[in-house]
This record gives sequence, C-alpha cells and structure tokens, in this order.
Amino acid sequence: MITRQRLAAGVCALLAFLAAGIAFPAGAVADETTALAPKVELLLDVSGSMRARDIDGESRMAAAKQAFNEVLDATPQEVQLGIRTLGANYSGDDRKTGCKDTAQLYPVGTLDRTEAKTAVATLSPTGWTPIGPALLKAADDLQGGEGTRRIVLISDGEDTCQPLDPCQVAREIAAKGIDLTIDTLGLVPNLKVSRQLSCIAEATGGSYTSVEHKEQLSDRVNQLVDRAADPVVKPVAVKGADSCTAAPVVKSGFYTDREEFSQHRWYRVEVAPGKELRASVSIAADRQVHPDYGVLLRAVTVHGREIVRGESAGTGRTDVVSTGLRYPKAESDDEDAPAEVVCLQVSNSFSAASGVKTTPGMPLELTVDVVDGPDQASDVASFGLGRGWWLLGALVLTGFLAGLLWGWISRWRFSVWRTN
Repeated sequence: MITRQRLAAGVCALLAFLAAGIAFPAGAVADETTALAPKVELLLDVSGSMRARDIDGESRMAAAKQAFNEVLDATPQEVQLGIRTLGANYSGDDRKTGCKDTAQLYPVGTLDRTEAKTAVATLSPTGWTPIGPALLKAADDLQGGEGTRRIVLISDGEDTCQPLDPCQVAREIAAKGIDLTIDTLGLVPNLKVSRQLSCIAEATGGSYTSVEHKEQLSDRVNQLVDRAADPVVKPVAVKGADSCTAAPVVKSGFYTDREEFSQHRWYRVEVAPGKELRASVSIAADRQVHPDYGVLLRAVTVHGREIVRGESAGTGRTDVVSTGLRYPKAESDDEDAPAEVVCLQVSNSFSAASGVKTTPGMPLELTVDVVDGPDQASDVASFGLGRGWWLLGALVLTGFLAGLLWGWISRWRFSVWRTN
C-alpha cells in the first residue's frame, strides 16, 4: 500500500515537472512572438473639414469609419494594431491648444475588434489638423519590439500647426534608424495636400494614395495593414571605403550605409564567369537640401577601367533618388577561371545651405544580386562601350559605303556634264 502511494506521488511529481518544463518555454515563445509581431497604427484626421460630403455622397468621416470597420474585421491575427486621432477633441480657436489635440483612441496591441469598433463609432469631426505632433506621438506609440512598424495616415487637409513641418518630422523619424514606414492617404484631390502627404510618405519609404471613393479607401488601408504582416528583408549594415582597394566585399543581399554630401563610397563584388551582376542604390535626403542633385553608381575593374554606369538626377520634388546597373560576365572556356572582382562606386551631388548638418551622412541602401548570366553574354567592359561596338561598327561601315556611292555618283555626273 505504501509502495503504491509512493509510486503515485512520484508519477504526480514527474507530471508536474513536465508541465512546468513545458509551460516556461511556451511563455518564452509567446514573449518572443510578441516581440517580433508587426505593429500598425492607423492615424486618422478628425478635423472639422472631415464633415464635407464629397465621397460617394457621404461625409469623409463616414467613409473613414466604414473603412476602419472593414479593416478591423480583416486585420491578420499576428498584427498588433492601434488607432490614434488628430483634431478630435478641441473645437476652439486657440492655436496652441489645437496643435496639441492628438490622442490614442485604441492602444497598439492585440486587437479586440468589438472594442476598437466602439471607439471608432464615437468619433466626430471637431478641430485642427496637427499632423506633425501626431506623427511624433504615433512613432512613440510603436516603440519596442523588433517587428516591422507602420503608420497609416488618413487626412483631408494640410497641417495647420506650422512651423512644425510634418515632412521634416517624417525625415527626423527616418534619421533615427527606426524600422518605421509612414503611408499616407489623401481624401481631397488638392495639389498642396498631395505634395505634403507625398513628402511625408517618401521620407520613410512609404507610399501616397489619393482617394476619392469609399471602396478605394477600404481596399488601400487593408493592403497596407496586410503588408505589415509580410516578411521583410532587413538590410545589413556595411561601411563603404574611400577607395576600391580598401572596400569591403559584399555578396548578394540588401545593405545600408550612410554617405555625406558629395562623397564617394566603394564596395567590391566577385562576379564569376557566366554570372550577371545586378546592383542598385538609393540615397534619401533626410534633411533640407538644395534642388538639382544626382546619384551615380559605377562598376569599375580593379585597374580603374569603367565597365558600366547608372545615374539619376532629381530636382527637389522627391526625397529619394535611385539608380542601378547590370554587368553580365561572359562564360570562360577555362573551368577554373577565377571570379572577377568588380568595384562599385556610389557618388552623390547633394548640397545644402550653411547651417545644415552634414553628419551623419544621408541614408544609403545598396542592393546587390549576382545571378546566372544571359546566354552569349559579351564583355560589356570593352573600352566602356559595351554592346555599343556593334552600333559603332555599323555606323562606320554605313558611312564608308555611302561615301563610295556618293563619290561614284559625283564622278558620273561630272563626266556627263563635260560630255554635254
């Protein structure tokens, strides 16, 4: 009897130990999942202008509420979602007070759809349009964790709280290196509004969409929330050098660096025979710069001979300028032929007025991909002309034949003239 009791006690103790052993890892996994969960905050303009009835015969506020309800129903389970408002509580004329009118309607976290919908139903168009202050607060709401973070701003007007420029606020958020994207949706086809919202989005690599119909608004917000749940490739930090010989070797991947005004950064890539190098670079102007700027990406041999280049120019209408290049390396008859070392040079022609900080450098993103090359790839490095040799040869031959023909016709006409 005693033996059975001891055996039963031992079994119970073993089961309790196993249960505890399973429970703790499960809790750790849950905490890790929460830390990696994507976060989205919907930032809604509830200023007085949202009363206007110009979206499918309904008010802008009604269209936004309907879109929010549909989005809340379709939000993926793994997404932590929150809602913040701007201009929802103060209807007075005091600008200082109106520019502080931003509040978190629903905290960022695991979504309770019923509670969130109830909160949205209480909204009524009220006051000012403090976009800049609301963006700063929304960025704070999304702090913590390692997952992707996204702000979706829906507005129908310009910020009314200058000089806190919302575009500059977005640039400052991007300069902090936070993995945060701001997407904007404009409810009015107004040029000034679209320029401001476009600038806010482009500063963080987001998108701007002009919306004129309820269905379009719901679909677009749903797309952006779903996109937050998609796996994102994070860039690897790399530090380019001042020369090719000292440059770091990079393989296929996505890299991030910083480059100061009018600076050159070098990176090296190994390209085996039969492979093709595809590279692209983007530089973001995260501070006030002069218009008329450009970015140059060059592929150069270790001996300094240019292979191919890509370049792009901007005029101040966008905060990001990008360019790219392709270099196919021809197959070799020697199976043991070594890979060619290609030097990538990134240059920029940005400039800024006095007083604008030049350090740290502007954010630079470099994408490198070495893939199987095309059939019959030729040496595009030939004197920097690449396949242009074929065109040059054809033009020379055409000119030579045309010269012979014209000379023969001229001599024939001259002989006929003398005979007559």
